[in-house]
Amino acid sequence: QVQLVESGGGLVQAGGSLRLSCAASGRTFSSYAMGWFRQAPGKEREFVAAISWSGSSTYYAGSVKGRFTISRDNAKNTVYLQMNTLKPEDTAVYYCARARTRIGTMLNDEYDYWGQGTQVTVSS
Repeated sequence: QVQLVESGGGLVQAGGSLRLSCAASGRTFSSYAMGWFRQAPGKEREFVAAISWSGSSTYYAGSVKGRFTISRDNAKNTVYLQMNTLKPEDTAVYYCARARTRIGTMLNDEYDYWGQGTQVTVSS
């Protein structure tokens, strides 16, 4: 069984930064791609970023490209999401997830384990 625990969310002013972390249990963390998704009130969950098993490939939603950076530390079983130049529309609950494969994907159905989420609120 894999458990994912996010942390690092909070309240920040527009233009500010936050760094989310997702700690994973289990010995197979480095074998799978990881992703970050978010869900705003009244909206469907959407893809934010993904990273391949080795960290050599990354993928971003167009709305965050150039502002957010996904990374991972396989020695620490942790994936990160550095969020810069935050906007009010980035306000959402952010979830990390483990992919079924080694290659990152933006498809919800390709992820089999999810964290409980961490709230990010950006004030204007």
